[in-house]
Amino acid sequence: VLWDMDGTLVDTEPYWMAAEGPLVESFGGVWTPEQALSLVGLGLEDSARILQNAGVRMQTREIIDHLTETVSGQLRRGGTPFRPGAREMLSGLREAGIKTALVTMSMRSMADTVVSSIPFEAFDVVIAGDEAARPKPFPDPYLQACAALGVDVADTVAIEDSPNGLRSAVASGAVALGVPLMVPLHGLGAHALWDSLAGRSVADLADLFTRHRLGASA
Repeated sequence: VLWDMDGTLVDTEPYWMAAEGPLVESFGGVWTPEQALSLVGLGLEDSARILQNAGVRMQTREIIDHLTETVSGQLRRGGTPFRPGAREMLSGLREAGIKTALVTMSMRSMADTVVSSIPFEAFDVVIAGDEAARPKPFPDPYLQACAALGVDVADTVAIEDSPNGLRSAVASGAVALGVPLMVPLHGLGAHALWDSLAGRSVADLADLFTRHRLGASA
């Protein structure tokens, strides 16, 4: 099972938005909620370019480092805000012996901060934004995770909360599960949409996978 991080495993999207607005405003610009939502699920380099177009006079790497450190600081101070049911699902997957990967467009340093806050070994593989050949919505991050796990992408379920992330998961060939948080995911090719992971089990994921794969081979 392949997991997105921001918005799927952890509810950090408000942290990113809280970092973006003041940054744009410090250069005299205006950052609207609509603009903030447009960055959900984007790779950080793409996000940095949009922020530059909004008036941020910093180099791409400087913007990425600034945002990453700001959000990581919030995590260190306030703890990790896991989405409902996420840790329980992860724990169930590990107990069942199912391989897991974290596939995020955040930097490796931030992914490590989140992973270190989980009180068990949650992931076999982590693919971060600074390790992906191409960012989401390209399929590369998910394909890299499968290669590192030694599994066929057709044998995986990917869990996503954002349009770009879901496009990446669908393009990779994984069974794509959307669990929306801040933006709707209808019409993007998800094999299923769940309101939440709360109350869901490993058996539910297995059933989703089996139903899709049986239908695909029929």
